[in-house]
Amino acid sequence: MAGTTRIWVASLLVGGVLIAGCSAEESAEPAPSPEAESSPPAADSAATELMQRARTTLGVLPRYVKNEANARTDAKIDLGRMLYYDARLSKNHDVSCNSCHMLDAFGVDGEPTSPGHRGQRGDRNSPTVYNAALHVAQFWDGRAADVEEQAGGPVLNPVEMAMPNEDSVLAVLRSIPGYVEAFAAAYPREDDPLTYANMAKAIGSFERALLTPGRLDAFLEGDAGALTEKQKRGLDTFLAVGCNSCHNGPALGGTMYRKLGFIFPYETEDPGREKITGNPADRHVFKVPSLRNVAKTGPYLHDGSIESLPEVVRIMGKHQIGLDLSDEQVSDIVAFLQALTGRVDASYIAKPELPANGPDTPAPDPS
Repeated sequence: MAGTTRIWVASLLVGGVLIAGCSAEESAEPAPSPEAESSPPAADSAATELMQRARTTLGVLPRYVKNEANARTDAKIDLGRMLYYDARLSKNHDVSCNSCHMLDAFGVDGEPTSPGHRGQRGDRNSPTVYNAALHVAQFWDGRAADVEEQAGGPVLNPVEMAMPNEDSVLAVLRSIPGYVEAFAAAYPREDDPLTYANMAKAIGSFERALLTPGRLDAFLEGDAGALTEKQKRGLDTFLAVGCNSCHNGPALGGTMYRKLGFIFPYETEDPGREKITGNPADRHVFKVPSLRNVAKTGPYLHDGSIESLPEVVRIMGKHQIGLDLSDEQVSDIVAFLQALTGRVDASYIAKPELPANGPDTPAPDPS
């Protein structure tokens, strides 16, 4: 939401294919590659070696991200999708999850910081929700353990959605007959299915399928033609200079924390994780973001201060791994990053019809 933010913290660069109709049965199948052909071009030895190196470091993008404590069902996903789009979860009924994390814009709003209640803005850039469920934690400082915990935070944040407390949120939801029915369908074995925790779990269930396979995935599966020669050089450079030391795993990031200015200091007043942990060693330390769809999710850094992808590549090369990247290296890496733009399932993210207000639904409160 508005207070969550993007900071490119990693060895070099810092900073979504959705699956409709998921059932309660979990699966570890990789997501289908959008551009893979039935008979992909044969890979030469260099391409094969590059595929193997990249696959070892990055792994396979799943179809969805499993949470043992939040079993997925169609009813829960459908409820989560409605809640994601519903601005009635905000004090003035004008801010939803989708306001700052726009699903038809790769999960961001394109602003340095996002407007919340009464136009207030947080101090960090809103990160994309696509592929976020793969991360080790949520928010740039890692203060939420998973997407379920994250989903409950912005609703009560006075700068973001500004609801005064959980009871106020539940009063709105319980006043809407369609939500009473939807919660009962999503949590049929619970005596009181309409709870704040279940609201967050439903949103989390929906978000866990917000994954975006693209050309890289087709390449890793053996399609040598999925990447251009320039993109292959960019991937090779990405691995050779050490970007993958932080930007690893299926999301190409999100697996660890790193100090911004790891090699050479980078000027920022944001304390990073130190604000959460109180540990001076965590000053300017942030979660390494995912690079998937990075060409579509600017502006960059935690404060949204950098507009250009080539510029942030060059900056992070210097400050995170201590290299003055050449123009050719920057150009090739950017070409590879552009190949990380994935496919979004329009049917999965389509805004559903939201249930109508009941006679006692609280009115918007602009105060």
